[in-house]
Amino acid sequence: MGLFQDAFTRFGRVVRSYSGDTAFLHAAVSATANVIMADREIDEDEIETALSVMSANPILQKSYGVLKLEQELHEAIARAKSRAGRIENMRYVSAITERPTEQRQDVFLIAADVADQGGISELEHKVLDEVAESLGIDKAHLLGA
Repeated sequence: MGLFQDAFTRFGRVVRSYSGDTAFLHAAVSATANVIMADREIDEDEIETALSVMSANPILQKSYGVLKLEQELHEAIARAKSRAGRIENMRYVSAITERPTEQRQDVFLIAADVADQGGISELEHKVLDEVAESLGIDKAHLLGA
């Protein structure tokens, strides 16, 4: 049964990569949007970095074009302008907690790379703490990498 389950899991990942892994996409843009809006200001450099980092991710790269990534990111940023929207974004992040560690780390690192424009502010650290906790990963270890 273990061999069959492993093959089925790998097949599911391949199908998701070709059909578009919307849960992973929503988690990545939502975590990133909350970081961008941590200081309540939209910085164009952060948006460009977010699009660049997301475009380099293998899951997102195979499934989505830059226009789709940009559209989803702007929708997540619009949500992040309110408390309710930031909580909704965190729900999208939490939706991938059962995923492999590598995928959860990828979502965190995308958000961390965006936060690291000119150094990670205290407000951005708080958002990254929430993201790391939600994903069940070690923030300090990943930021030290």
